[in-house]
Amino acid sequence: MALWIAGDPLLLASKSTARLALLAAAGIAVEVLPADIDERGIEAKASKQDAGAVAALLAQEKARAVAVQRRGRMVLGADQTLVLGTRRFSKPADRAATAEQLRALRGGTHALHSAVTVMRDGDVLFEYADAAHLTMRAFSDKFLEEYLDAAGDLATTSVGGYRLEGPGIQLFDRIEGDYFTILGLPLLPLLQFLRRERCLVG
Repeated sequence: MALWIAGDPLLLASKSTARLALLAAAGIAVEVLPADIDERGIEAKASKQDAGAVAALLAQEKARAVAVQRRGRMVLGADQTLVLGTRRFSKPADRAATAEQLRALRGGTHALHSAVTVMRDGDVLFEYADAAHLTMRAFSDKFLEEYLDAAGDLATTSVGGYRLEGPGIQLFDRIEGDYFTILGLPLLPLLQFLRRERCLVG
């Protein structure tokens, strides 16, 4: 039985393979059209806002950029920010940057803020934001090098330099919050919205 019953697939305004996998696994028909926006520039202009508000702004700007290109289509934008105290982090550019970031996060509790926006044309149909708190253990430098070897290039594809669904889970002592929020897409509220919109079987 097909769970997705809307006429057109959902447009995902992101190149995130993790978000695509989550949506597809949940039975949502998805097309990918990454948004072409200046994420770092938007973050810089919103530097006085809290991390959750920045994630929500980025999600909305991604959805908007694609919605104006594909009139009449339902577009999903999502983003995630990471903050430790007052310091914000972005996706690390390479292995060295990942190692530096993980050393900064080691032994502390950081927050992941994930936001999702669904738009059609210029209208916001759905918005949701959530946060999770993750405590990294005081791992050794030897473990860090072994972890980076095991994670490979995937370590640079997430804002935290880790993926919980892989060896990144070994970085942590404690995790508080929704699993899907940590992966970058608050999925359960999104599914509720899509059922209300009769895009999914109720």
